[in-house]
Amino acid sequence: MSSVKLCSGTRSLYLAEKIAGFYGKALGKLTIQNFSDGEISPSYNESVRGCDVFLIQSTCPPAENIMELLLMIDAAKRASAEYVTVVVPYFGYARQDRKDKPRVSIAAKLNANLLSAAGADRLMTCDLHAGQIQGFFDFPVDHLDGSAIFVPYLKSLKLDNLVFAAPDVGGVGRARSYAKRFAVEMVVCDKHRKRANEIASMQVIGDVEGANVVLVDDIVDTAGTICRAAKILMEKGATSVRAVITHPILSGQAYDNINNSVLEELVVTDTIPLKKTSEKLKVLTVAELFAKAIRNIHDHDSISALFI
Repeated sequence: MSSVKLCSGTRSLYLAEKIAGFYGKALGKLTIQNFSDGEISPSYNESVRGCDVFLIQSTCPPAENIMELLLMIDAAKRASAEYVTVVVPYFGYARQDRKDKPRVSIAAKLNANLLSAAGADRLMTCDLHAGQIQGFFDFPVDHLDGSAIFVPYLKSLKLDNLVFAAPDVGGVGRARSYAKRFAVEMVVCDKHRKRANEIASMQVIGDVEGANVVLVDDIVDTAGTICRAAKILMEKGATSVRAVITHPILSGQAYDNINNSVLEELVVTDTIPLKKTSEKLKVLTVAELFAKAIRNIHDHDSISALFI
C-alpha cells in the first residue's frame, strides 16, 4: 500500500498540525514561498512519488487560499504522487451554487472545475452550504457531517425542553436532522432579505415557549441572521437560545453582534481560524474527525461509521 503524506497550506496549518497529531504522523515537508508581488510558489522538500497525498487547506477568502491549493495539487501531481485528496474543511464560495438572478456566476461549480483541472482525485470537506454541490465534482466527495462534533457536546449540556431551530428556510434540513436525533420538536425562523447580509423581516414558525432553543446552521458570516433569530425566539418565550454553526466566517460587525446578542453561546468548529476571541464563542475541533476519515480512506475502509 502506498505511504501517506499529509501536507498543509498556510491558511490551515493550525488545523493540519492537529489532524496530523490525531493521525499519528508528522506533516510532510512543504515550502510555500511568495515572490515580492505576492505570487505563490509551493515546493515539496521530500519525495511524494507513488504516495497517497492529502492536502489540507480551507478555501475561505482571500482567493489566494484557493490559488495556493491549486498550485499544491499541481506540484504534487507533477512530482508523481499516486493519488491526491484535497482536504477542504471549509469549502469557500459555496453560497454561489446556482443562478438565483440573471447574469451571475456559479462560483461553486467553477471551484469544482478548477480542482479537477489542477489534478485532484478526491475531495474531503465538511458541511457544504448546499449538499447538491457534491454533484459538481466528477470525482469522489467525502462530505463529513458537523453533527458528529456537535451532538456529543449538546448531550453533555443535558438541556430540558430542547427545541431545534432553523435560522432560515434553507436550514430546515439540518435542524430537522438534529431534532430527529434528539427526538424533539423544531421551529423555523422565516426571513426575507433585501440584499446579501441585510434582513428585511423575520418571523418564527412554531412554538418555543419555555424551551431551550438551539439554532443550527452551516456558516455564520456577519451574525446578523443568527442574532436576530435569537432575539425573536427570546421574545416568543424561549428560556435560552444558543447556536451551533460549523464554519465561523465572522466578518464585518460579527463579533460585536455576537457579544451584544441574547445568545447564551455560539458553538463553532475550527475549520476557519478565528480572528478574535469572545466569551460567547466556544470552539470544538474537527481534527480528530478528519484524521479518522483520512485513515479510513487510505485503508479503503468505509467512512459511514463517522456519521451520526
